[in-house]
This record gives sequence, structure tokens and C-alpha cells, in this order.
Amino acid sequence: MPRPKSQSDDLIEQPIPACLSLPVEEFLCFIRTQKNYSDHTQQNYQRQLDRLVHFVVERHLSEWPQVKTIHIRQLSAYCHRQGLSPKSIALILSACRSFFSYLVNQDQIAFNPAKGVKAPKVSRSLPKTVDVDQVVALLEGIDDGEDIGIRDKAVAELFYSSGIRLAELVRLNLNDLDLKDATARITGKGDKTRVVPIGRHALDAIKEWLKIRGVWLANIDMDALFVTERKTRLSPRAIQKRLEFWGKMIGLNGRLHPHRFRHSCATHLLESSGDLRAVQELLGHADISTTQVYTHLDFQQLAAVYDKAHPRAKK
Repeated sequence: MPRPKSQSDDLIEQPIPACLSLPVEEFLCFIRTQKNYSDHTQQNYQRQLDRLVHFVVERHLSEWPQVKTIHIRQLSAYCHRQGLSPKSIALILSACRSFFSYLVNQDQIAFNPAKGVKAPKVSRSLPKTVDVDQVVALLEGIDDGEDIGIRDKAVAELFYSSGIRLAELVRLNLNDLDLKDATARITGKGDKTRVVPIGRHALDAIKEWLKIRGVWLANIDMDALFVTERKTRLSPRAIQKRLEFWGKMIGLNGRLHPHRFRHSCATHLLESSGDLRAVQELLGHADISTTQVYTHLDFQQLAAVYDKAHPRAKK
């Protein structure tokens, strides 16, 4: 299995036995063809499993059935000593659990040695958001009258309006939009679909972009909603660079990336409605505990809600 370079991994290079590498390759093929995981997710799995494979080789183990729970605990401890964050170690262990679960289902091993092995506790930092006034200034500042600016405005408006992920926006096709109902069909993680609303400003921006798109793709049949002047689907990296450009143009503090729009959308909705379940559905979170990280109302907001709503708060 080809090994990507990793600055954090100083394990000694040793030949990888085929009986270790082939099951990994088969698993990666499985998540690509059967689970429909995104390229980004596949690359993350490959990086984490590459670390596992080399760690196992260092322990002079040549077959997966030889790997025991103690070895996975040693891997976690080794990564901790190397200075990896608890979140990074949790990602490695998650990849190990998925891989070994696949081997169990394939009858290649008898049990999952990574099951029950926990990473150091991850402290959940609050997502960085952009306040409402900053978002309005940003969205109104995008669009310099050029075709690309009109496209970028539609991208940014849709990010903030619907709280979708970068990969979800990249995958959007024309037939995923229902302009009459002002909704979009989103294909999220694990190929799960959901329908999200599109706000009025985002809808107007998309309609303007579709005029430009029609000129760029004259006589070309293409599914992608957002495209380049070279008539290709807009890539994740291109979107990141364009948003970073506009963030600098308006003098926004900190780097502007797609997830800041997603965080801001979630936070502003929760501050206004307090409806955690609705925001969970909008964001496409499988577990509501993931959504709860957005409930970071400041004390003044909390006090105001308390004074207004609690029956024993009024003097």
C-alpha cells in the first residue's frame, strides 16, 4: 500500500506484508464503492490505517488476527507520546474500529480489538462564528460586478442560508434545486439525503448566478450547479480560496472558510429560535450531541431568556 508522507509519523520504514496491506486496500475499496464515502473521507481513512499498519509491522505482527486490544492501546499511547491531539487519536481509533469491524464481517478475524479502546478526552472547543452584522457586511461586499463575483456571492449566500457543508455544496447539481419551493436536496455524509430551505437572498443570488452559468456553459450539458470558467465543477479548494479572498477584501478578522458560514448559520438560528432539533435536521447531524456544541449563548442572552420565560424570574 503506498504510504503518504506524514510529518508526525517517525516510525521506521519496513516492508509491509501483503496479508496486512491487501485487506486495507479491500476496505478502502469497500468504503469507496459500497459506502460512497467522499474522497476526503477516504483519504483520512487511508492516512489513519497507514499509521496502524506501520505500527503493527513495528510490533513484528504479520497478520491481522494477531492484533489484540493491548496493541491498539499501545498505538493510542504511542500517538499520545508523539504529541498528537486527543482529537487526532480519536480519529485513528475510529478508523481502526471501522476497519476491524469490516474484517469481522468478512470472517477474517474473530473479534474487533479496537472496540472499547478510548482516546484521551477531547475538549470540545466552540466553533468560530461571524456575528450577524459581519455576515451581512460580508455578503453585501461580495460581488464586484464580475461574473466570478456573482458566482461567489451565490456560493456564500447558500452556505449561510442553508448551513451546508463544503462537500455538499460541491456535489450540488441543477436538478437538486427547486426554485419554486425554495429548497435544495442535499446529499450528505454516508450518501444520506435531506431537503433544506433556501432563504430569499440566497435564492435571488442563485438566480443571478444561473444567468451567468447559462452563458459559460452555452451548448454544454453539465449537471454541476457551481462551475468554473473552464467549464468544470467548482472544486473544494477553489471555493476555499475564493472565500478567503473575499474575507480579506472586507477586512474580516480571521480566515474565512466555509465552516464559519455553517457555524454562523447554526448559531444564529439557535439564538433566534432555540429549536435544537430543527437545527440538527438542517445541518444533517446524525447525533444531536453534535449540534449541542452550537448552544453557546452568552450570559446576557441566557439571562434575557431566563427573565422572560422562567415563572419565578419576574420580580
